[in-house]
Amino acid sequence: MTLPPRAMTQPGDLGAQPIRRLSANAQLTEVQLPGAGTFALITLTGGEGKPATFGPESLEALRGLLQEVAERVDAGHVTGVGITGQNRFFVAGADLKALKGLEDLESARAIARLGHQVFGALSAMDVPTFAFINGVAIGGGLEAALAARYRTISTGAKAISLPEAYLGLVPGWGGVHRLPRLIGPASAVKVMIENPLSNNRVLDGQSAYELGIADAIFDGPDFLSQSLAWADGIITDTARRQELDQRQASFAGSSQEEWDAAVAAGRAVVESKTSNAAPAPARLLELLELGRSLDQAQSADLEANVLGELILTPQFKDSVYAFLDVLQRRAKNPSLAPNQAQVRPIDKVGVVGAGLMACQLTLLFVRELRVPVVMTDLDQDRVDKGVSHVHAQADKLFDQKRISLDDAKGIKALVSGSVSKTALSDADFVIEAVFEDLAVKKRVLAEVESVVSEKCVLATNTSSLLVTEMAADLLHPERVIGFHFFNPVAAMPLLEIVQAAKTSDETLATAFVLGKKLKKTSVLVRDATAFVVNRVLLRLMAEVLRAFDQGTPVDVADRALKPMGLPMTPFSLLSMIGLPVAQHVIESLHDAFGDRFPVSANVQRLIDNGITSLWTNDAAVGPHIPRSTLDILEFADCPATSEQLLERVQDALAQEIGLLLDEGVVGSVEDVDLCMMAGAGWPLHLGGITPYLDRTGASERVNGKPFHLDKR
Repeated sequence: MTLPPRAMTQPGDLGAQPIRRLSANAQLTEVQLPGAGTFALITLTGGEGKPATFGPESLEALRGLLQEVAERVDAGHVTGVGITGQNRFFVAGADLKALKGLEDLESARAIARLGHQVFGALSAMDVPTFAFINGVAIGGGLEAALAARYRTISTGAKAISLPEAYLGLVPGWGGVHRLPRLIGPASAVKVMIENPLSNNRVLDGQSAYELGIADAIFDGPDFLSQSLAWADGIITDTARRQELDQRQASFAGSSQEEWDAAVAAGRAVVESKTSNAAPAPARLLELLELGRSLDQAQSADLEANVLGELILTPQFKDSVYAFLDVLQRRAKNPSLAPNQAQVRPIDKVGVVGAGLMACQLTLLFVRELRVPVVMTDLDQDRVDKGVSHVHAQADKLFDQKRISLDDAKGIKALVSGSVSKTALSDADFVIEAVFEDLAVKKRVLAEVESVVSEKCVLATNTSSLLVTEMAADLLHPERVIGFHFFNPVAAMPLLEIVQAAKTSDETLATAFVLGKKLKKTSVLVRDATAFVVNRVLLRLMAEVLRAFDQGTPVDVADRALKPMGLPMTPFSLLSMIGLPVAQHVIESLHDAFGDRFPVSANVQRLIDNGITSLWTNDAAVGPHIPRSTLDILEFADCPATSEQLLERVQDALAQEIGLLLDEGVVGSVEDVDLCMMAGAGWPLHLGGITPYLDRTGASERVNGKPFHLDKR
């Protein structure tokens, strides 16, 4: 496969010579630099227009090219070596499917050693080496770039990351050794630990440059030609190389104390994010701690052993399922493919309500759609506060440099408010975000229906109520749909799209296209109480509250699920939701499903006494239940141990998920995992929720079979 003509001529006056060797994975071009002479440029490709990834075949292809280049360097024919990618990708990381298929320790260690050998060949060249990071550089891709002596990056580059801790691995091709020596251990912990465990946060080109990962940054359109011209100057100008060395040293300098502090900070992040339930982050920090006193070769041996061991863990296998099968494939190919001919245009949006959720929805709609959004509420004071809040959020985004001043002004200009629902008369899509009460929501939808056109889609953000019941008395129930967002709206990617009994195909198609425009992960769910995420989470919560009411000590009840590595403990989640809201949803679930969702008498006692949170967070002693609160509560004398409660919760989750699948609430087990990861922050290292329940035996204990028959 040859490069497109544009890529071949990209260096401009820096003439590109004929390709000396070509493979499906990489190609070698010799470029004549005005000052330095012949420069060997290796372009990494994935074949058939796909981004490059590193597996055994592509690594061997790169090794072959580097061997040829090394011979020409030794012969004095080449003065510099560079690697770059194609289109918007540098390298999209390791070939996870290939790694997942490895079945023995020696094979796993062999692929780890191969990466070190290939990247080591680049770093060992006797001429200056460069990585021109033109786009996405993930995992092994970034590790390849780190093996070069100098790096440039494009302003348009996205997804610069070492996400291995997120995927159940470590940056075992040299990243864990090279990165802290390049940007310092504290910043390295941010890139290797904090970012991956914060929902796989990534860097852009500017951020990577500011951290010191790249030595120069250039605009996207002429990135390659600018990078080659820059490399020409570096090769020929000793003073410029010295300046770069000084810049790199300014990022990398660190004492033993700083190194230790970075490792300690990393351990605190791991404890906070995973409760130490995932093996990979801890192993990464071990490598970082030990690696300070090791040279590259010693660290490579240690990395290869650790990486090989982690490749064979069930956590890595489950992470690959969660990442590739669920978050990539299923999220991008939902169970419903909308018919574009049925999609209705949306040129104006209405939001009923002006509270916190309504404000979040308004900001989302106006940012992503750039159409007018009008908020309505019962009185002018509420409306004014809601509109002011959205305006303030726009100003905050500008202050954080996340949007331009023109964008901030544009957002504020598009947001308005009214106490009259007639302001919604020309809206194409109206969503209600009022109190979670069926009668209130039915009244609101009826009022909206009386003023909007027949083609206007009516949506509800209900978290638990039946959409079919809400629409039952409307003249046009076919245009009503559930549109359930998760809090905080800007951070949580899931959107549960609820198809009611009479929801039309046009309404459904419009909802899915809208969800995509809003950059949400949309999952089609059947109209059933609490849908997926809240039903599963509240089943978990109900089991913990049942144990608490039966006399299980609060610290045991709250920490029993620590081995699951959830983003927060049950009572912390309860505090975030609020007791009245949680009790209201559990009551709805109890009405629908009976004693699987017991209503806690103790929670009701707290609500009756005006107490909205079980915890009090005291700076001196941390979260605790005050004595005055405990005096209100009544307990049975049937406490559970941590182990007993953990197993009860596992079995309850397996039962509930089995039932909602049998009921057809979602179309597949992958949809359940997608909902729990995108809507509840369920840990990726567990593979979502169902592989975890298979691995612990809960699914077979309760349902008589695993959720994933092909994984047995």
